[in-house]
Amino acid sequence: MATRLAPRSPAPVSIAAHLAFDDVHHSYGGPESIRGVTLSVDPGEVVSLVGPSGCGKTTLLRLAAGLERPNAGRVLLDSLEIAGPDSFVPPEKRGIGLMFQDNALFPHMTNLDNVRFGLRGFSRDEAERQAVLALDRVGLGSRGGEYPHMLSGGEQQRVALARAIAPRPAVILMDEPFSGLDSRLRDTVRGETLAILREARATCVIVTHDAEEAMRVGDRIALMNEGRLVEFGDPQAIYRHPKSLFAARFFCEVNELSGWVHRRQIETPLGTFDAGEVRDGEAVVCIRPQGLRLKLPGQGLPGRIVAHRFVGEVNLLEIAMPGLEEPVLARVREPVNREEGEDVGVEIDPAEVLVFASPPP
Repeated sequence: MATRLAPRSPAPVSIAAHLAFDDVHHSYGGPESIRGVTLSVDPGEVVSLVGPSGCGKTTLLRLAAGLERPNAGRVLLDSLEIAGPDSFVPPEKRGIGLMFQDNALFPHMTNLDNVRFGLRGFSRDEAERQAVLALDRVGLGSRGGEYPHMLSGGEQQRVALARAIAPRPAVILMDEPFSGLDSRLRDTVRGETLAILREARATCVIVTHDAEEAMRVGDRIALMNEGRLVEFGDPQAIYRHPKSLFAARFFCEVNELSGWVHRRQIETPLGTFDAGEVRDGEAVVCIRPQGLRLKLPGQGLPGRIVAHRFVGEVNLLEIAMPGLEEPVLARVREPVNREEGEDVGVEIDPAEVLVFASPPP
């Protein structure tokens, strides 16, 4: 049974802002951590900022929040330069809310005081009123007098969210906000958080290293690698038509085969496939595991099951096939009536095949 959150009030509407990075560079003293990133986030849009550890995701958020200064390039908020060669707006004057991975709640303060902490510029009574409203919006209006350690991990996450939305920021930045939660609670809190962000209509950038999470929460996805923005677009487009081998590998486990493209066709031990726009020469074929379908022996390509694991919704199979040194991985939703060591036929769905020019050595 799914975890139920307490009833909450609708979130207040923010005046969403346009956030942009214009050829931004940053270094902590060594190699550049951000290398010429240009990125535009529309007002009210939720963008997933995703990539492997150390690729620069958190640094980009810190640049937007004003916790770091760019070495070159500009950060703009509604066309106002908030960081650049000749300007720097301090963090507290940017109207940007920041939610950290570890919640960063003060353990010696009540939940209400934690939320009220960010409401500077208000009278004490008005700050308390806004803090109570923010807690109520995340379903914790009755827990304001308690302390963070008295709450579950998911409830602490919601207090941190209340603190972020209380000042009604134009932009909310979230750094891996769900990584500390168990899988079932993560799904629930993530869904509730996204609903609150949609209601608030604030522009939001959510950092994650989880490809599936990025697709679930983002209107668009910004994929980074080694300090560079390598892809930016609609989740379905990036998944179905990645522009690079790196993106294909990041968003889905793939079976990789080498081959040679000639006249837009590529030959492999598993057959000949359409190479699309890839030029003649050495190339890599990526076949998604869900693109392999099991048939009766003698149908399709010959194979032999060498490993089989049932993991709930799918069966994971490793299948040895002629001409390949390593078995291929298949994800099959239908019941598998074959045991390890038995022969099967294999059919490949062309829609799950991607071809890329071989990367330089």
